[in-house]
Amino acid sequence: MRTIGLDVGERRVGIAICDTAGILATPYSAIERNRLDLDISAISEIATKEEVSRIVVGMPFSLDGSEGYQAKKTLIFYEAIKKTMDPITVELWDERFSTDEAARRLSEAGITPSRNKARLDASAAAVILQSYLDAHRIS
Repeated sequence: MRTIGLDVGERRVGIAICDTAGILATPYSAIERNRLDLDISAISEIATKEEVSRIVVGMPFSLDGSEGYQAKKTLIFYEAIKKTMDPITVELWDERFSTDEAARRLSEAGITPSRNKARLDASAAAVILQSYLDAHRIS
C-alpha cells in the first residue's frame, strides 16, 4: 500500500511518498499553491499515477496542541481533499517540528534550505510521512 504525505503551506504543498512496503518515506515533489481545487487536482493526479491508497496531511498544531492560523487553513485543505479523494483514505498527522527537522537534514547533506524551498517542503513532507509510518508499523 503506497501512501503520500503532504506538508501544506501558504505557497507550496510538499509531497513525499513511501515505498510499496510502507517502510521508507522519500521526498517526491512540491507543487506551487494556486486555487484549492487546482491544488487538489494536482495531488489527485499524483495519487492516481503512483497508485496511492492513503494520504497523510501534516497538521501544524501549536506547541501547546492548539490549532493556530495555519492549522485552521490546513483543516480546510484536509476537508476538501478528503471529500475529493474517495476511496483513498485521508488522515491528519501531527507535524510539529517537521520543517525544522527537514532543514537540519538538508543542511547536514550540504544543501541550503533557504535556497531550496520546494526541496525543503518535500523533505518536510517526508519527515511527516516517516513519522506516520513508524507509528503505524506492525512489529
